[in-house]
Amino acid sequence: MEQGLIHIYCGDGKGKTSAAIGLAVRAAGSGLKVLFTRFLKNESSGELAILDDISQIKVLHLEKSYGFFKNLSEEKKQEVRETYLRLWRAIELEILTGRYDVLVIDEFMAAYRYDLIPKEEAIEFLEKKPKELEIVLTGRNPDEKLVELADYVSEIKKVKHPFDQGIYARKGIEY
Repeated sequence: MEQGLIHIYCGDGKGKTSAAIGLAVRAAGSGLKVLFTRFLKNESSGELAILDDISQIKVLHLEKSYGFFKNLSEEKKQEVRETYLRLWRAIELEILTGRYDVLVIDEFMAAYRYDLIPKEEAIEFLEKKPKELEIVLTGRNPDEKLVELADYVSEIKKVKHPFDQGIYARKGIEY
């Protein structure tokens, strides 16, 4: 690609990660190399097994799953911060290799909001990204700075969701 753009998939509806995965698969199917990463997600999500099988996609796996950040003890929150700072550094190093056409960072907004990645560095990374690199960021409530930097902002709005009736996430459907 001559010009890579920045996408944000945000909102309170189901489908942000699915949209990002769809773009990653489309890109890989077109011969583009994809780096897929994520914050604050469980390693047992069904999509990871399939993404790992696609030669054009490299997944940076999480060292450990932690659950909802806001529910963690201060000690666990510090462990999460250290883990995600290492992941952020790994993303930066991978992108510096120049091997990738597309970067997907799932739940970027939460990592940014909870200071799990250095905010100033994240903004600088997006501002100075390689010209050809397409970047996809997902999550709720993007910071206004991020919205300004993005070329696409797609909001997925919840109209109705089974969780409202007490039906919890189901393997193969929500994760």
